[in-house]
Amino acid sequence: MSFRLFERFGIELEYMIVDRETLAVRPIADRLLASVSPSGDPESEVDLGPISWSNELAAHVVELKTTEPVASLSGLAGQFQEHVGRMDAILEPMGACLLPTAMHPLMDPSTEAKLWPHDFGPIYQTFDRIFDCRGHGWSNLQSMHINLPFSGDEEFARLHAAIRLILPILPALAASSPIVEGRITGLLDTRLEFYRHNCRRVPEVTGGVIPEPAFSRAEYDRMILEPMYAAIAPLDPEGILRDEWLNARGAIARFDRSAIEIRLLDVQECPRADLAIASLVVEAVRTLVAERWSSSETQRSIPVDLLKPIFLDCLRNGDRARIDQSAYLDCFGLGTTIDARGLWQHVVTSLGDESRLISEAKAPLELILDRGPLARRIVDAVGPEPDRPAIVRTYDTLGRCLIDDQLFR
Repeated sequence: MSFRLFERFGIELEYMIVDRETLAVRPIADRLLASVSPSGDPESEVDLGPISWSNELAAHVVELKTTEPVASLSGLAGQFQEHVGRMDAILEPMGACLLPTAMHPLMDPSTEAKLWPHDFGPIYQTFDRIFDCRGHGWSNLQSMHINLPFSGDEEFARLHAAIRLILPILPALAASSPIVEGRITGLLDTRLEFYRHNCRRVPEVTGGVIPEPAFSRAEYDRMILEPMYAAIAPLDPEGILRDEWLNARGAIARFDRSAIEIRLLDVQECPRADLAIASLVVEAVRTLVAERWSSSETQRSIPVDLLKPIFLDCLRNGDRARIDQSAYLDCFGLGTTIDARGLWQHVVTSLGDESRLISEAKAPLELILDRGPLARRIVDAVGPEPDRPAIVRTYDTLGRCLIDDQLFR
């Protein structure tokens, strides 16, 4: 069944499983999932009512997601929080816990990465053979995905045009990955830097991260899917990876379920922060689709080459990225240079009294727009040249934020 624009929403949140004392990664997602599986076996996905638990690829990562698309984001953070608590209760006797944020700050994937060894083995083995999944770009990336539905080509066109414009500025809200292998990288969203290069052996898989201006299923097949399938075919002669989910752009069309999946959001310190960001992103997309600031035709005219520099600046500088591309600003009803924080404040202000932001979003969004994304607050906490104990202390605090549903200040 397909839903119309903004009738339903799907949310996915990924977390690392780590040692409760040292924060070293623990590849025991199979034990966690087996503990709630009806069969007692380590299934890759377990339906637990409104929320399901699952794993994809890395054996130390677990995902919480809406089992079915939901009609509202209101109250969803509390449901995710309940399941975070259930996971913690199971992991505690194992000496493990969940850790939020988009990248483990100390992990060495060359020695610590372990792939999920159970079902979907041939798919993961093929990914590993072609791309080598023992790197940060595959085994040390945790994100939030937002799935938005559409019905038919016209709705797809309007939705895809709007999402393409939002993608470049998402790191200004959600960056949470400033530290890799014990050092501050200089990028607020290091996850996305690894993400955009992890398929470099077959660059057609990720493209420029920002999707090409395709506004029908036929155009999408011609511009994105068919070139990608052709490029990987010599390395995958059995066609194991020939599917829509191979596409690794920052938003991917899932025609099999009539939805677009947004993938460029780092996971935050607690579900309340994630759902606040999700609510704002949905409302920004909804406002663009409604043509409040600009026509859909204008939005569709913006090329990847204009969007990519904005994305790269936000990836590095987050909320402080400067945006001066007039054609882009025109799409938001703005006429002067502004930083990414100012653009998001403009979006919030534009929503006005008719805002459909969930009530739980108020405090997290005030913190993000005042103090910057989580990555900036992490850097402020650890200092400019942190040692390992300082990093462990800060991420231990972040882990407690996850369990206690607290914002990291």
